[in-house]
Amino acid sequence: MPGQPSARGRRTTERKGDLRERAILDTCETLLADKGYDAMTVGDVAQGAGITRGALYFYFGSKQEVVTALVARTVEHLWERSRVTAQTDEPRQAIAAAMRRTVELWNEHGLVMRTAIDLSLTVPEIGELWNHTADLFITAIAAVLERAGIQAGTQPEQASAMARALCWMIERTFYHASQESREALQDASATCEHIWLTSAGLIT
Repeated sequence: MPGQPSARGRRTTERKGDLRERAILDTCETLLADKGYDAMTVGDVAQGAGITRGALYFYFGSKQEVVTALVARTVEHLWERSRVTAQTDEPRQAIAAAMRRTVELWNEHGLVMRTAIDLSLTVPEIGELWNHTADLFITAIAAVLERAGIQAGTQPEQASAMARALCWMIERTFYHASQESREALQDASATCEHIWLTSAGLIT
C-alpha cells in the first residue's frame, strides 16, 4: 500500500543490521582473545567491525553491553546445541552426547564463557544470563538422573540437588581445563562423564 514500507525493504534493513551486529560481536570475541576485556575499548571494537564509534553506539551503549550481548549469543548456542541431547531417552547416551557438546562449545567459545564466569559477579546482566543458563542445564541434568532411576526432589541424595552439584562441577572443571589445551578439555570431559554416570548409578 502507498505510504507503507515494503516487506522486502524491511527485510533488507533488518538483514543489514543483523550483519553489522554480528560483526560487532565477532570482533568483540576476537579482541577478548587478543587483548582481554580490560584492555579492549569501544574504539577497538568499532574499528574491527569496520564502523565508526558513533555507529557502534547505535547498537550498544558501552563495552559492557557489547560483551553482555556476546555472552547472550554464546549461551544461546550452548543451550540450543545441548537441549536435544539432554532429552535422549537412554541416560548413558544422553550423558555421553551432553559431554561431547560441552567439549565442542568450550573449544569454540571457551574464552567467552570464561569471561562470562569472571564477570558474572560484577556485571548483573551477565550474572543473570549465566545463572539462567545454569538453571536450564540443572533441570536437564536432573531429568537424565531421574530417567536413570534417581528419585526426584531437592534433598541431598535426590536428582535436583545432585544435578546442581554436577552442573557447577562441570563448569568449574571446564573453566580450568580450557585454559590449558584441547587435550585437557577431553580429559576433563571424561572425568565429568565418569562422575555423572556414577552419580546416576550407571557404573560402580
